[in-house]
Amino acid sequence: MSKASERIYNGIIKENPTLVLTLGMCPTLAVTTSAINGIGMGLSSLVVLALSNALISALRKFIPDGVRMPAYIVVVASLVTVVQFLMQAYTPSIYASLGIYIPLIVVNCIILGRAEAYASKNAIYPSFFDGIGMGLGFTAALTLLGAVRELIGSGTILSDGSKALVQIPEAVYSPASIFVLAPGAFIVLAFFIAIMNRIKRKHGMKPAEVPDYISEEKEEA
Repeated sequence: MSKASERIYNGIIKENPTLVLTLGMCPTLAVTTSAINGIGMGLSSLVVLALSNALISALRKFIPDGVRMPAYIVVVASLVTVVQFLMQAYTPSIYASLGIYIPLIVVNCIILGRAEAYASKNAIYPSFFDGIGMGLGFTAALTLLGAVRELIGSGTILSDGSKALVQIPEAVYSPASIFVLAPGAFIVLAFFIAIMNRIKRKHGMKPAEVPDYISEEKEEA
């Protein structure tokens, strides 16, 4: 397995930020009322993750340790501003749905965590693909959560308010509105975490596996 594919697999399965590391829970629980919202938040975070990892890796030898975190936040905030303007211009409906959670990507612990734990210690190439892997894992988790909550809570999938990819007639199914509220978010998230733990056990991995970069540091020491 190449370094790029290993980083992508790591982000989607081994260290999925939502279903394994349980990071970024605020946007995860807040925006996944629909699959479209999950896709929008996930892809915008993916772009910021990949580019911020690459930039921080490129600058890691020039950033003093004393101003490490402020420097990371400046890089991430600049990228988030660009993504925010692009979404406002080209996907205004998703931009309006996500609202304040787009600028809050700046302080998303997934992005700052990968910058500190991986990008600041590794070369540009693996850091870039680490960001892509984590972003894909985040996007997949948010999309699945949003799709399930939307289907059970509203009887639709990929609805933009006017039309939907899947629409269950009200005569066939009466939506359980609790699933588009906070309690439903916790219920569905717990269900998916349980499935992920089962998959990891089946493949001989611990549910809360020690991240690769921590294991590598211990071996080097």
